[in-house]
Amino acid sequence: MKGGSLAIYLFSIKPVYAYRIFTGVKKFELRRYMGFEVRRGDRVLLYVSGRVKSLMGEFTAGRVITGSPEEVWRRLSRIPGTGVGEGDYKYIKGSRQAMAIEVLNPLAYPTPVDLETLRRILPDFNPPLSMRMLDEDDPLIKLIIRRIEERLEKS
Repeated sequence: MKGGSLAIYLFSIKPVYAYRIFTGVKKFELRRYMGFEVRRGDRVLLYVSGRVKSLMGEFTAGRVITGSPEEVWRRLSRIPGTGVGEGDYKYIKGSRQAMAIEVLNPLAYPTPVDLETLRRILPDFNPPLSMRMLDEDDPLIKLIIRRIEERLEKS
C-alpha cells in the first residue's frame, strides 16, 4: 500500500464494541497510536476476539483524529452522537498518542470466518493484539477477503 493508494488494516476488537459498530451505534473507533496512521478511505477489517474469534466484518475509515488521548477525547466530545463512552477512553488513556477513526459503511459479513478456518487456510495466521497493516500481497487479503467480496456480490 505505497504512495497514495488506500491501506487495509486488521483490527482486533472486543465483541461488545464490534456489535456497537455493526449496529451503527459506535461512530468512532479509538486506538492507541501504533506507528502508522489510518487515513480517510482506508479499509479496516474487524477480527472479533473473546469467545467469538472470527473475522466478522469491516468498515471504511472516515475522519481520523490524532493527538494525545486527552486531545482526541476533547475533540470527540464536541461531535454529537459518536457512540464512544468512558470504556473506550480507558483503552487509550495513558498512551502517548491516540487516534479516533470515524466508522463509515460498517459491514458485517454474511458468513464470519472463524479462527479455525483462518488457520486451516493460513497456518501462520495470528490475530493482532491491537492492529496491523496488511500488505496487498498478504495471503489474508488474497484468500479470505476476495472470497468474502465474491459472496457479497452474489447476495
